[in-house]
Amino acid sequence: MRVHIGTDHAGFELKEQLVKHLEEKGYEVEDHGAHEYDTLDDYPPFCLEAAEAVVAEPGSLGVVIGGSGNGEQMAANRVKGVRAALVWNDSTARLAREHNNANVVSIGARQHSVEECFALVDAFLETPFSQDERHQRRISLMDEYEETHRK
Repeated sequence: MRVHIGTDHAGFELKEQLVKHLEEKGYEVEDHGAHEYDTLDDYPPFCLEAAEAVVAEPGSLGVVIGGSGNGEQMAANRVKGVRAALVWNDSTARLAREHNNANVVSIGARQHSVEECFALVDAFLETPFSQDERHQRRISLMDEYEETHRK
């Protein structure tokens, strides 16, 4: 599976380690930046690029990283077809996939240890969507709103 990853300076160090971790686990990782540490860079371009790549490649998943993960999740969710989830524990990581079929996970690098971040991303990537009708129905309602802007 291909994993698209993007971050700004706040998640740069974690991203560098996470790319190696994921490649060792057999994932094909596409790094959308940042490609160097720059305290003045902005997260939206990196997160938007990773999110766009996920939508363009069905079956792939994405990881966006920031200091808190909040803004990165918001940026990724601006891309039509993205369902980005901010996760902070094993349960939220797994439920994002199982119930919401999230295709992008957002992590706060300043909120967790490196090992905790690895575990959150691993849980997200390893958990399949349940395909339960009630969950799909709810996702379809969101998709319909995204298309029509009608409730």
